[in-house]
Amino acid sequence: MRTLLALTLLATSANAFADEKPAAKAERSPAETKAIAAVREAGGQVMEIAQTDPRLDVAFHLADKEIGDDHLAPLAELKSVVWLNLRGTKVTDAGLAHLSGLKSLTRLHLEKTEVGDAGLAHLKPLANLEYLNLYGTKVTDKGLGELAGMTKLRKLYLWQTEVTDAGVASLQESLPEVRVIRAISNEPVKFPEPEPEPKPEEKKPDAEQKPEEKKPAEKKPEPKKEAEKPAEKKDSPKPAEAEKQQP
Repeated sequence: MRTLLALTLLATSANAFADEKPAAKAERSPAETKAIAAVREAGGQVMEIAQTDPRLDVAFHLADKEIGDDHLAPLAELKSVVWLNLRGTKVTDAGLAHLSGLKSLTRLHLEKTEVGDAGLAHLKPLANLEYLNLYGTKVTDKGLGELAGMTKLRKLYLWQTEVTDAGVASLQESLPEVRVIRAISNEPVKFPEPEPEPKPEEKKPDAEQKPEEKKPAEKKPEPKKEAEKPAEKKDSPKPAEAEKQQP
């Protein structure tokens, strides 16, 4: 009976695994397929972020060609892009107009590009943006004002920009949860070297005060020895009386 039950369970499990099929890839529209091909032809990369997640990760920062504004035009057809990397490209403010329809975008790299304040105005519709890197761009305090409505923004990089402390403070009044990473005086952060521990001060002898001369220790007088008394001479016995002379 137990053997029959075990065989039944084994057969059921085998049928269950047989019914499982690998996750099918997302079906792309002809416009999306064409846009993906155009990005790859320009030297960009397009990948699904996971086997079971058809959303897209698009990157141009490793392209072997110079990437400019026109190369971003196909992105308007890719509504499922969540990560986009344009680091070090020749993209300008005008090129960011192609990104305004990417409502699912959560992460955007614009560091070391020609982007400035006018370009950030095109990012206003990106309500799901959580990460924005503007390191080494032409952005100023005026441009930060365009980001005030991005309530999901959590991390913002502003190294080597024209943004001031006042501009950052103003933005954080609107977005208190955003973490702004920037360098002081628009330079990379330098950590101060630890200060050496102070050496103990050496006490110098007072010039006026002469060192005390050590006096030789006084010798205590030795106790006087009492003079030895001469031994008392005992009286020698008196000579016997002279024998009386015989007549």
